[in-house]
Amino acid sequence: MLILAMAAAGESRPVEVVPSVDLNRYQGTWYEIARFPNRFQRKCQGDTTATYTLRPDGKVTVVNRCREESGSFNTATGTARLASKDGPNAKLKVTFFWPFSGDYWIIGLDPGYRWALVGDPARKYLWILSREPRMDDAEYQRVVDLARGQGFDVSRLLRTKQGGA
Repeated sequence: MLILAMAAAGESRPVEVVPSVDLNRYQGTWYEIARFPNRFQRKCQGDTTATYTLRPDGKVTVVNRCREESGSFNTATGTARLASKDGPNAKLKVTFFWPFSGDYWIIGLDPGYRWALVGDPARKYLWILSREPRMDDAEYQRVVDLARGQGFDVSRLLRTKQGGA
């Protein structure tokens, strides 16, 4: 009963983002370690990456790539921008199909930019990203615990197969 009360309390608090993000350090390729199931990745079977490139206009080009069951790769290209000029730069809006956009909130970030935890304010989406295709089990558990502390139902996480693993 106490666990249920703690989970409910976590879900009633707003999702918190990291204080700030150095977008120059954040750009580059990230490997998906785990995610919540979602409709736009339903065909992804593994080898999932997200590559971010900072643009001169301050926006970020986003290239998501994954291997499908057939073995071929699916690539989607979009654009990210700050959600608000006055808000933290850890809250982004990502658009793959204009005019629709989704929340991309960086809610956890390793000081060395080795991993990132990305979610949304409704707790519908969650991704664990790493600079390497694999994450140490202890580190993974720390990131999962961080998500749980933010009120995410971490039982929904699916581990991503990387490099045939």
